Amino acid sequence: MTPHEKEILKKKFGATIQRIRKDKRLTLRQVSASCQLDNSKIAKIEDGKFNVALSTIVELARGLGIAPSLLLAELNQEF
Repeated sequence: MTPHEKEILKKKFGATIQRIRKDKRLTLRQVSASCQLDNSKIAKIEDGKFNVALSTIVELARGLGIAPSLLLAELNQEF
């Protein structure tokens, strides 16, 4: 995977997180309170500025109240 593809991947993943969060009408603080992640880290992930680990994906899913696979499903269509 090229560096450019990695950047696109991070931005798409972040956009997915943000869309789900907004669809559920949750603030960054609400998601943060439901998982082990700081709201500033979640904001960086949503902006595509942070490369996430598998454990972070699981924590984000927990905070959003969804299965981790849903966070990756949209990426699967592109890559």
